[in-house]
Amino acid sequence: MSTSKPEVGTIGWTDLTVANAEEIRDFYSKVTGWKPKALSMGQYDDYVMNTPETETSVAGVCHARGTNAELPPQWLIYITVADISLSVSQCKALGGKILAEPKNYGEMGSYCVIEDPAGAVCALFEPKA
Repeated sequence: MSTSKPEVGTIGWTDLTVANAEEIRDFYSKVTGWKPKALSMGQYDDYVMNTPETETSVAGVCHARGTNAELPPQWLIYITVADISLSVSQCKALGGKILAEPKNYGEMGSYCVIEDPAGAVCALFEPKA
């Protein structure tokens, strides 16, 4: 994710969580030209995918392990919200589900994964002030 604070309502990041992250990392590297950079998760690496010309970080390819183990194998967008607790409450009140409870994302902020009433999945991200 970018180090600048994203605007509320924007899509700030996209991740793909899969069982075979290395294979899929290589697939997207060859298909799109993205240059992968390893991001240590302790026991394994996930991958930040960078543009070939400026090496701008644009997406992530992650292992379906740990807190990501239950995520579906799909591109997951992160929508920036002002107040993650309020957004979670609204999600539940409006018939959505919380697939991954809010978690701290280090100095970046916090995020959770939701499912809307139609079954579509996305993440909500509240950046730190």
